[in-house]
Amino acid sequence: MEAILALEDGTFFRGAAAGAEGVAGGEVVFNTAMTGYQEVLTDPSYAGQIVTMTCPEIGNYGVSVGDVESRAPQVAGFIIRDESPMASNWRSEMTLRDYLVANHIVAISDIDTRELTRRLRSGGVMRGVIVTGSSLDPNALVERARAIPKMEGSDLVSGVTSERVFDWPEEDPGEFGVVPARRSERRMKIAAYDFGMKRNILRRLSAHGCDVRVYPAATPASELLATGPDGVFLSNGPGDPAPLSYAIDNAKALVASDVPVFGICLGHQILGLAMGGTTFKLKFGHRGANHPVKQLTTGKVEITSQNHGFAVDPASLPADVEVTHVNLYDGTVEGLRHKTHPVFCVQYHPEASPGPHDADYLFDDFLRLIEGTRGLGD
Repeated sequence: MEAILALEDGTFFRGAAAGAEGVAGGEVVFNTAMTGYQEVLTDPSYAGQIVTMTCPEIGNYGVSVGDVESRAPQVAGFIIRDESPMASNWRSEMTLRDYLVANHIVAISDIDTRELTRRLRSGGVMRGVIVTGSSLDPNALVERARAIPKMEGSDLVSGVTSERVFDWPEEDPGEFGVVPARRSERRMKIAAYDFGMKRNILRRLSAHGCDVRVYPAATPASELLATGPDGVFLSNGPGDPAPLSYAIDNAKALVASDVPVFGICLGHQILGLAMGGTTFKLKFGHRGANHPVKQLTTGKVEITSQNHGFAVDPASLPADVEVTHVNLYDGTVEGLRHKTHPVFCVQYHPEASPGPHDADYLFDDFLRLIEGTRGLGD
């Protein structure tokens, strides 16, 4: 079946339907990871976005239910160059196409993803639509793309956060990813805000010795603090952090409480705003599994997994907040720490799903912060 991708700048690409039939609209972005398409599909941080995979062949190892990062795919749509006609992996339970159809995700294949990615890098990410069917009018689809609400100023967290409080079960520290170099002597009690949290974050917290209770995004900070947690975690999530006033106000209360706080991705941006900074939208964002980040205190460089379209403005930060990590591609802020309160955060994904495990030490740093010992890789 035919499919068309149309962008708000008037560009359109003709290809083949690679998933469910229908229409998908959202912000078109690209991810440079060579593997991990299933983790990408199910990452809630991609809510409202149509994801382009720059790796040319996608689907060759199929889909395994054990690798999902949330209850279902979260992307608005999916774009690939070549759809693998077979799934060859002993863990595979279905093909990528079957998975997309079963979960009602509209996708397009057989288009020049290199050309599309160049356009997004040059002009910035833009709104687009994927439509399947025959006798499609590209000009009408371009107008449809232009009518899609912009991501700036939209609260996408409310559509992906959990509906209720729940506890994450304790897991074998070696079952998922690397075995932690060190675990706390007792299991730490962590209260976690779910802004669109990936499951592997919960797995890594558990592996490092934490019992995690997860709360919906709008839960008052007083409710979390009333449980007496050893620490509070702020998760990743989709979209623009600026309109999330409820989350920013809660983060301010957490900072003032002096309970140790750790944030990742959107949680990092929310903490940046709560500590007095501002955020801005990146031209085409950081999405992939090979972004170099420099730790300023040690000079060490780690290869990181990233997925974000907004960043904290370093010039806006007050004197009591220091930048701890920077992106070596463009110099943007990748980590922050408060100088007087036990609060730190990173823009990238130390749980690395998909991606490298260079930054797993940050979970140990969180435990060290709770214990009152040195952290940040020391």
